[in-house]
Amino acid sequence: MISYGKQYIDQDDIDAVAEALKSDFITQGPLVEKFEEELSKKVKTAFALAVNSATSALHIGCLSLGLGRDDILWTVPNSFVASANCALYCDANIDFVDIDKDTYNVDIFELEKKLKKAKILNKLPKIFIPVHFSGQPTNQEKIWELSQEFGFKILEDASHSLGATRNNEPAASCRWSDMAVLSFHAVKMITTGEGGALVTSDPGLYSSALTLRTHGITRDKELLKNQNQPPFYYEQQHLGFNYRITDIASALGISQLKKLEIFVNARQKIASNYFSELSEIDIKLPKIESGNKSSFHLFVVQFPQNLLQKKGMKKIHNSLLDDGINTNLHYYPIHLQPYYQARGFSRGDFPVSEHYANSSLSIPIYVSLSESDQTQVISAIKKLFK
Repeated sequence: MISYGKQYIDQDDIDAVAEALKSDFITQGPLVEKFEEELSKKVKTAFALAVNSATSALHIGCLSLGLGRDDILWTVPNSFVASANCALYCDANIDFVDIDKDTYNVDIFELEKKLKKAKILNKLPKIFIPVHFSGQPTNQEKIWELSQEFGFKILEDASHSLGATRNNEPAASCRWSDMAVLSFHAVKMITTGEGGALVTSDPGLYSSALTLRTHGITRDKELLKNQNQPPFYYEQQHLGFNYRITDIASALGISQLKKLEIFVNARQKIASNYFSELSEIDIKLPKIESGNKSSFHLFVVQFPQNLLQKKGMKKIHNSLLDDGINTNLHYYPIHLQPYYQARGFSRGDFPVSEHYANSSLSIPIYVSLSESDQTQVISAIKKLFK
């Protein structure tokens, strides 16, 4: 069975983890800081804070930006639920902006229209989370421009796009945002097993997130409320969390990060093959905006209406499964999840995201996907149209 995604682990990764296990530190040690330094260099931010998941990074990112009770956060429906749940963790309200029908990133025109309406109603968001879907950066320049006009903060969900660029600027550089989130889940661009990071170039935001990562505790002598204390003294100054990553995971992350360009190039080569072979049939392929270099965390195909009417998504998925191709949907719209429907969202609220979910599948793309496996995927998809 060919999976839609898969991690790539080599002997260098195994050796790095083994070395970490033999060291004096396996939880919070020097490898965490080294991983953070390498991440900040890679995305060109002043700071990087490694945590145990991208969900944790979203949570403390929201808190660091001041999100609280009765505030409003906007994101897109076409994402994993964590992009929206982080608002609810902060007792804030959540709303969505529909996606562009071609890039599957936020529809900038819908965002601007909704902001103008929200300003009249005095319901502007405090934070907007644009999601770099499938590895393609969003139009951050325009989103930043709107943030200056309407006064909201930007927390990029760049979980898919490590290694991608926009106009030669690394994804998650925070050039056009306040903070950004990265994910190191097994099928992402690099992996630490589970893990994530929060990146920023704002020292105040970094300081806040750093404290929140570890129970709200600080040992920094300059920040202590009570001075002239013994070296072992620490203070809890905020209600924080245990969102720390380990040295073991960081060792894997450091090793993986060295191969990021190799990983991205491998994915782009596979994507190029798909574009070439699948353009022959009546199927909608991803649109990459001018100036964007996608990391291709996902490769999504959208099936035409006539095939959907004839077979339906369940039969299409099962047919591919019968041919040894395991596909997936990224994502079932957040606003249609039972939990969110109980909060007042309904079918029809965000029609582009809903149509996308009813007609699209992520097909296999990962570093070790062989040419013969790619041929098998392409043949199975073409077979649907015969």
